[in-house]
Amino acid sequence: MFTNGCFDLIHAGHVSLLERARSLGDLLIVGLNSDASVRRLKGPSRPLNPLKDRARVLAALSAVDMVVAFSSDTPRELIKALKPDILVKGADYSGDKIVGREFAGRTVRISLVKGRSTTGLVRKMGSR
Repeated sequence: MFTNGCFDLIHAGHVSLLERARSLGDLLIVGLNSDASVRRLKGPSRPLNPLKDRARVLAALSAVDMVVAFSSDTPRELIKALKPDILVKGADYSGDKIVGREFAGRTVRISLVKGRSTTGLVRKMGSR
C-alpha cells in the first residue's frame, strides 16, 4: 500500500488513516512531502516541523513500514516507480483527482476523522 501527505503535525486523523491503510495489506509506504513542497502547498509558515522530524515520527508508528520523501508537489513519479497494489487517500479526494491512480492496482478512499486536521490545529493554536 501507498499513501502520502505533509504529515506536519501528526494527529488522531493521521493515525487512523495510516492504521486503516496498513490493514489493507502487508506493507505500507508513506510518501512524505519535502519542506519546500509543503511550503508551496500550504504557505510560507509551513511546515512547522522539518522533514527529518516528520519522517522520524512517521517511521515510529507501527502502521508505517517505510517513509520516502519526495520534492515535487505531487507523488506522481514516486507512485509510478513503486506501482503499489493499493493507493490510499482520504475520502476528501474524489477518485478522479487522486494523483497516480493509473499506476496503482486499485485506489481506496478512507473516511476522515471529523474535526481532525493540521490546518485546524494551526488555526486553533493561533487563536490562543
